Amino acid sequence: MKVLGIESSCDETAIAIVDDQKNILSHVIKSQIDIHQIYGGVVPELSARHHLEIVDLLIIESLNQANLKFKDIDGFAGTSGPGLIGGLIVGMTCAKTLASIHQKAFLAINHLQGHALAIRLENDIAMPFLILLVSGGHCQILLCRAIDDFVKIGETIDDALGETFDKVAQMLGLKYPGGPEIEKLANQGNSRRFIFPKPLIDRSDINHQYNFSFSGLKTAVKRQIEKLTNSEFLHDTSPNKLSLEDKADICASFQKTISDILLNRLENVVKKTELLTGFNNKKLDLVITGGVACNQFIFKNLQQLASKYNFNILIPSKKLCTDNAIMIAWAGIEKLIQVKRNKNFGDPLNFKPRSKWDLDQKIVI
Repeated sequence: MKVLGIESSCDETAIAIVDDQKNILSHVIKSQIDIHQIYGGVVPELSARHHLEIVDLLIIESLNQANLKFKDIDGFAGTSGPGLIGGLIVGMTCAKTLASIHQKAFLAINHLQGHALAIRLENDIAMPFLILLVSGGHCQILLCRAIDDFVKIGETIDDALGETFDKVAQMLGLKYPGGPEIEKLANQGNSRRFIFPKPLIDRSDINHQYNFSFSGLKTAVKRQIEKLTNSEFLHDTSPNKLSLEDKADICASFQKTISDILLNRLENVVKKTELLTGFNNKKLDLVITGGVACNQFIFKNLQQLASKYNFNILIPSKKLCTDNAIMIAWAGIEKLIQVKRNKNFGDPLNFKPRSKWDLDQKIVI
């Protein structure tokens, strides 16, 4: 079986075709970084317009790359949430239209489900498994019990981690997206120069021992920049007043703080035997996915946690961590196999896009 996936939830328009033998037959992607860079973040209306202008061309390019025609496709998968509603409407409507015209299955894919299942395209990983999903819009710890059965263990109560990286980078006058820029500069800095707060770590109540909070950390970085530049308000603060050493030390200290927070939250999870072990007392694998998973400093520190508690830690290849259509097409394959098994015909064409769409609202503990 072959599925064509469409990803348009944020600032990348991407099309991919994947088959049930785990072959990536094509993948084309058009980034909007150059459009949004001057704003320091994604402008939703501009993003939706760009998706609309280019999505049909990329679909044709993807088919040509795979040497396939529409009749060769068994299902059309579109990211249907969560994300920017304008972009979701563009991609999902394309998937619905193609499915309707060619009488094939329409598959509404949750963007987070795409991130969560991407690892199964490259690894034979058994369910259940744990997931740390860290991206521009999300920060969650999940338990994946089946392709459509996820339990949320913890999440951010305010800002997403990728968003926090972008905002701190903007304060420092670094390019968008901020994550890679901060990691690059942090390699030159002293991670012990600045002591930033670690929100929620000292709280032991049951409701927050697995959750994240990054808003206070972001504010603390802002205050430190104000001290170094003798500025009272952020809009008076010029990153040009900071030396390269100051910027590098802030990046290194900020990155280390983030790593410490992630380690603490995950250690709280893996200490719980019922979360770390699955069927037949098997140790669960931990999958780290999403754009922030590309940060090597954070990944190496998490590997130390895996060694301490003797479990495997897996991460998809870089192209599957950032927003892409391969993961959407693969999630479509997983869903289509289930659809065929149940003798269904995919999702209804009146399925509505959702700007907010949690994989699961339930709490494990």
